[in-house]
Amino acid sequence: MPDSTFPIPSERPRRLRRSPALRALTREVTLAPAHLIHPMFVHEEATDTPIASMPGVSRHSLDSAVQQAGEALALGIRSVILFGIPAHKDALGTQAYADQGIIQRAARAIKAAHPDLTVIADTCLCEYTDHGHCGPLCKIHPNEWTVDNDPSLELLAQTAVSQARAGADIVAPSAMMDGQVAAIRAALDAAGFPHIPVMSYAVKYASAYYGPFRDAAGSTPSVGDRATYQMDPAGGYREALREARLDVAQGADYLMVKPALAYLDVLKLLRDNFDLPLVTYNVSGEYALVKAAAQLGYMDERRTVLETLTGMRRAGADAIITYHALDAARWLAGG
Repeated sequence: MPDSTFPIPSERPRRLRRSPALRALTREVTLAPAHLIHPMFVHEEATDTPIASMPGVSRHSLDSAVQQAGEALALGIRSVILFGIPAHKDALGTQAYADQGIIQRAARAIKAAHPDLTVIADTCLCEYTDHGHCGPLCKIHPNEWTVDNDPSLELLAQTAVSQARAGADIVAPSAMMDGQVAAIRAALDAAGFPHIPVMSYAVKYASAYYGPFRDAAGSTPSVGDRATYQMDPAGGYREALREARLDVAQGADYLMVKPALAYLDVLKLLRDNFDLPLVTYNVSGEYALVKAAAQLGYMDERRTVLETLTGMRRAGADAIITYHALDAARWLAGG
């Protein structure tokens, strides 16, 4: 017993934590497989290729992509997002908007096999250009190159229309070109796809956490970097709000914050200022760090992943793109 002079607490929050059932009864945040979006890399090869920097993730053949999409659906994951790695790359990224491009073929095959699954197409050019940037390059100084913004809009619009035509349920522009949402919305409407939503990578940072993705997609820039169009990590809240407001005004149906973990404050900022569905991207570097720590025995992978994803939901995410999706869905099913 405590000393009689020590104040006895009149409020006891621990009462509500005494058992798993009591804790479950008062939880404010839920995490379910339906909140997760499973990202998949699809290439032209006939077999899968493991990605060394992302243990457990592979570049999929078309058949394998269809199979894994079905696995995701069976686990209660209702959405996948597709990233394509073409056999041929060029300066204009022509395979991004080719009728028989790898993403177009994958979207058709997955929708034919799993019509109830939502297929999201990443709408960008970086995986398809031979220089690794998100649009055609132009020289602005003898030793300085940048992405030519306005010609890129036309190519991104063509890409979105070709993806919608192939059966994609949502297009997700990630190039961070000024005006990309308006260009894509106008092109979709003109092509007879006014019903296709635009999931905008509205607030996307020039992040070190993308390293494993660039390995997976073969999209490391051959010249310069992406800091002239992706956002500065130290840019602050005003820039984030401005980017999001521009995309809302241009017709975005979803807003996204990428990456997730280092930007949960930005995610909460958007949740407090906009009423559109909000997505966050638990990116490749975040995934790889957890995998590496778990393999070394430094962290409990299951608990770490579920805590991290729950934190993203608590910060305001309606949906989370995560390479942990399949494992997380299995863990959630197991209680």
